[in-house]
Amino acid sequence: MSVRSEKVGSLIKEELGVLFQRNFSMADYGFLTVTEVLMSPDLKVAKVYVSIFGDSERKKTSLAKLEAQKPSIRSMLGHAVRLRFTPEIIFYLDETLDRAMKLENIFHKIHEHDAKKEDEHNPTDA
Repeated sequence: MSVRSEKVGSLIKEELGVLFQRNFSMADYGFLTVTEVLMSPDLKVAKVYVSIFGDSERKKTSLAKLEAQKPSIRSMLGHAVRLRFTPEIIFYLDETLDRAMKLENIFHKIHEHDAKKEDEHNPTDA
């Protein structure tokens, strides 16, 4: 990835975060965070990764609402960021945090299981 596409991606990430905060209510979309923006080499396509707090149904409906608002989001982005072409936006649900939490729970259960086994093998005298 070129330095220019990284800089443009970072700028778009920042501007989309501000746009979502100002123009999209948490009641309708949930807690929405732009986690990453990856630009195509020609800067005409922006892959926007969003994290949405809530259950899977909430995530699906919020992502569908974002897809429906894509033309107006692109228009607002075009006014905020001056580029030769306003990039096409493709939204992706970023589930990295969910996967990390699942792994953390698995590690916690393993640790608890190992601790129980340790207690069974080494009973303390009272």
